[in-house]
Amino acid sequence: MPRRQGYALLIALLAGTAVLAAATVFGTTLLSASRAPAPRPPAETHAAAPNPVAPAHIGGNWVATWTTAPVGPEPGTDNGFPGSTIRNVVHTSVGGDAARITLSNLFGTTPLLVDRATVNTRPVTFDGAASVTIAPGGQTVSDPVVVPVSADSDLEVAFRTPRPGGPVTFHPNSHQTSFLADRRATWSTTKWRYLTAVDVRNEDVPGTVVVIGDSLTAGSGSTTDANSRWPDVLSDRLGGRYAVANAGIAGNRLLTQGFAGQPGMVRFERDVLSVAGVRTVIVALGINDILQKPHEPDAGRIVAGLRSLADQARARDLPVVGATLTPFRGYHTWTPEREAVRLAVNEQIRSGTVFDTYVDFDEVVRDPSAPDRLRAAYDSGDHVHFNDAGYRALGERVDLASLEPVRTSPDSDQL
Repeated sequence: MPRRQGYALLIALLAGTAVLAAATVFGTTLLSASRAPAPRPPAETHAAAPNPVAPAHIGGNWVATWTTAPVGPEPGTDNGFPGSTIRNVVHTSVGGDAARITLSNLFGTTPLLVDRATVNTRPVTFDGAASVTIAPGGQTVSDPVVVPVSADSDLEVAFRTPRPGGPVTFHPNSHQTSFLADRRATWSTTKWRYLTAVDVRNEDVPGTVVVIGDSLTAGSGSTTDANSRWPDVLSDRLGGRYAVANAGIAGNRLLTQGFAGQPGMVRFERDVLSVAGVRTVIVALGINDILQKPHEPDAGRIVAGLRSLADQARARDLPVVGATLTPFRGYHTWTPEREAVRLAVNEQIRSGTVFDTYVDFDEVVRDPSAPDRLRAAYDSGDHVHFNDAGYRALGERVDLASLEPVRTSPDSDQL
């Protein structure tokens, strides 16, 4: 099947989904015992204009050691968190001798003031100022801060929001413990708020592998704070050879708006192609289009969407790897007709006409005696998501050689 086939389908599809609502999703907040620091007066401020994509590129070799995809406006945060300090804990893939952070107000409707920010307690500035105001729908990239960042380690990015401003742009269900310190106490949470990227300066790492996916990439069913999502397993296997950035969103769809995040067709430029140092793309989307309402009955539309993402990556000279869709029989929305759609999508992915190459997640996790079901040893219990062993199997399935750009001439660069 030709690479460009299916665009007529996509034009009709996107015309029908041009207006997308931010999804409302949920997370859990727990109480702990410590007190929050008293607020300080706002510091000098400069404004950040709306710029939801291209991050700033400052001297040196910058790669994203960690990313997350903004999902939507956090419920109940129309006033933001005035006077609170948000302490996002993230897990790095590679290290560096300096860092910079990206803060997003994508789903905010009022300006966001941040008057104090740190990376592992080192102060961060924005165009030389101690504080920044981010316009609704915008984002800002900080100045570099000289701070040693270790590979495969936890990093804390903290910042204070002294004034009301919301709703809060967030990523729920992070499977990582972070904190929110207000005037009453410090609360633990599994939400990442406002922070969408941490880049590091590292002259020895040639680029970042960026993975766009759904809950199976975000790690639903994995152990909190164990860093056992399959992109984490892939990062461990790479051993710092290049960085890995996870743009998975639980519940995310490829083609149309679902209950979580903008669809892959909409967010691909922002969450993948604009990541610092992106060199290779892995696409693991499509299963939610089949199993969520409204159920997509046409495998051709899903394949056309996947092919469009692949072509966008190739237009940037980025190799792109696709993942086959995994089984879900036993889940309450499974039907034989939807199983046929999944198999048809996988047939096209395996044919080699959609991506440069593919990783066969379906083959590695399906039950050999019942291939429309997950292996019991990998099933988290809901017959869709994996446990830590299942995510390890996915991460170990990726062929590291598939992440290499194709050498087109003797002078071509390679990862």
